[in-house]
Amino acid sequence: MKKYYHLEGLDCANCAAELERAIGGLEQVSSASINFMAKRLVLEAPEEQYEAVLERTRATIAELEPGVELTEETGDGKRRAKQHTHDHDHCDCQECYECSACEGGGSSPADSGERDRAYLREQIIRIVGCAVILVAAMFMRDEMSFLSELLMYLIAYLFIGYDILWKALRGIFRGKVFDENFLMSIATAGAFVIGEYPEGVAVMLFYQIGELFQHYAVSRSRRSIAGLMDIRPDYANVLVDGEIVTGAPEDVEIGDVMVVKAGEKIPLDGVVIEGNSTVDTSALTGESLPREVKEQDEVLSGCINLTGLLHIRVTREFGESTVSKILDLVENAGSKKASAENFITKFARYYTPIVVGLAVLLAVIPPLAGLGTWGEWVYRALSFLVVSCPCALVISIPLGFFGGIGGASRRGVLIKGGNYLEALARTEVVVFDKTGTLTEGKFAVSAVYPAGGGRLDPAQNDPAAASLLERAACAEVYSNHPISQSIRAAYGKQPDETRVTDVTEAGGHGVSAQVDGKLVLAGNRRLMAEHKIDAPEIPEAGTVVYLAEEGRYLGAIVIADRVKPDAKRAIADLKAAGVKKTVMLTGDADAVAQAVARELGLDEAHAELLPGDKVDQVERLLDGKSAKGKLAFVGDGINDAPVLARADIGIAMGALGSDAAIEAADVVLMTDEPSRIATAMRISRRTLRIVKQNIVFALLVKVAVLVLVAFGLSTMWEAVFADVGVSVIAILNSMRALRVKKL
Repeated sequence: MKKYYHLEGLDCANCAAELERAIGGLEQVSSASINFMAKRLVLEAPEEQYEAVLERTRATIAELEPGVELTEETGDGKRRAKQHTHDHDHCDCQECYECSACEGGGSSPADSGERDRAYLREQIIRIVGCAVILVAAMFMRDEMSFLSELLMYLIAYLFIGYDILWKALRGIFRGKVFDENFLMSIATAGAFVIGEYPEGVAVMLFYQIGELFQHYAVSRSRRSIAGLMDIRPDYANVLVDGEIVTGAPEDVEIGDVMVVKAGEKIPLDGVVIEGNSTVDTSALTGESLPREVKEQDEVLSGCINLTGLLHIRVTREFGESTVSKILDLVENAGSKKASAENFITKFARYYTPIVVGLAVLLAVIPPLAGLGTWGEWVYRALSFLVVSCPCALVISIPLGFFGGIGGASRRGVLIKGGNYLEALARTEVVVFDKTGTLTEGKFAVSAVYPAGGGRLDPAQNDPAAASLLERAACAEVYSNHPISQSIRAAYGKQPDETRVTDVTEAGGHGVSAQVDGKLVLAGNRRLMAEHKIDAPEIPEAGTVVYLAEEGRYLGAIVIADRVKPDAKRAIADLKAAGVKKTVMLTGDADAVAQAVARELGLDEAHAELLPGDKVDQVERLLDGKSAKGKLAFVGDGINDAPVLARADIGIAMGALGSDAAIEAADVVLMTDEPSRIATAMRISRRTLRIVKQNIVFALLVKVAVLVLVAFGLSTMWEAVFADVGVSVIAILNSMRALRVKKL
């Protein structure tokens, strides 16, 4: 059993990592993952023990992070509860709709923004106040008595650091010793003990400045994602007995008719039954150009109706709608951590105690060996502690992946976790399905070959082509097969069913029917051969339907699936991005597959495959890649779900793809454009570069400063300035991942 919880008040990345370890280690907990950026806990445990596990989880949070509030997100985590159980005036604003006072409700974006602003105001006041007192004390030092000087520095110190001291003291009593609060407290208090009052205050001041920058950066990233994902519909206008009733999207049922006015969001997926308009799909697909919709067109929730009035019949409940699935994918992406995130979490767990131990040795061993005074080496040890805080790494790495996932979302690519973002950067082999992935999945008559010879374009209204299409449309009048539908569409009108009798389907071969009292055959060459009719091979890629009447060959019709406009560019972009092999797997005929492969420049194409055969081909390709390389499979159909799950990275074409494929996939392309795969790979590689830059930069600076401090070549002032600088630069660098330009 899996449930989702919001962790209000969780503002420390290192604390989040420790909390995740503590909850994950509880008895009966199957898995526990905390997404610090989204402040979300995903808790999984056996259903029969879940309540007991939840109580232990609440107790653990209360013990380790007593200021953090745990609020359950109802349902399956796809949305917050929006049930109102109290009296107040209702409106359609976000604050009312996600009122934090409601049962199970979460805080609204407006509430979170106000809390952030209040925190920033308080911190700025404290920083400015402390700086004023510190500067005044330093200028008046020679004119004050010892007690006056000490008192003034203590006031500045407590004004800026009381919260850090309290957290450190509380952490000690809870057995949580080696955290950043303890390190700052022991270092600054030690500075006071050895008489370095200005440095003790300055260290705490610079640390709080660093915390301010960190909080601002995280808040800004959260707001960017919140703004990016501001597609949640606030309400739905439903037509009931001729009147419009406004209610929650969750209450709308399949078959209900919604009325969407110009400027409103489309609340649920549906089909337009009345009206025409243009809709803004940029929030879902990243496309800037609006799309025109008319009667019988499908529309997706989260899009904005721009011009006309639309009546839409609902086809999916809110929990299964496009907007709900997108919110679920993005909000839960942080729970699937990349190896770099897991490394930093483990690194910080062991790094801090080791550095504290080294600081103790630095304070004790040299003076015992007669290499200097106790005061000198204690000062160096305290400076050593200041630099040891791992905050820059612990916050900047997940912030980088969070930004990368958000940046990809802006381009219509939904990545389900940092681990998949990391895997995309290492992709060596990309395997494609054909129909609906590289081709449009819409069959159309591309050519007509009458028995008299020559190739005719069906659009030219040639009498010979029209006669052949008429015969074929009559024979296929009762079939719902896409090929039959494409023939009737090319004919241009509904055949007269009274002319057709004795229709018989020959499985895998075609159909036979009496048309105007004459036996008409429509099918493949095998059907012609069974009736001893000589049918020439047609030299064109596509599905060929041969026709004969009363044993006489009439001609052939070629039905082809058109290649997507950007498919060729997609393959070229992937090769330019360093993909070593591009492969197509399809159940279509080999001639069709090879023609598409040649047109697009694919390295391999394998045809006439069943779903199990596709899995076998992927297994073969997996064996052929390098140890660190990854294989991505791109598909859209329900029969692609097994191979999507087997590949290292499953990529689904989301806008038109099946639910099963999207569920099994790790990456979803909302535009159904294969060229977005190369875009996603470039974003992932850019994100990894940023993450690696942060790791290398932070570690190098920390090690260098630690060495300088140990040898007495750096003061505590310089150490804390370097540490704060590393944190700020790493965090600002991570935020670059969210800013996606032309990639």
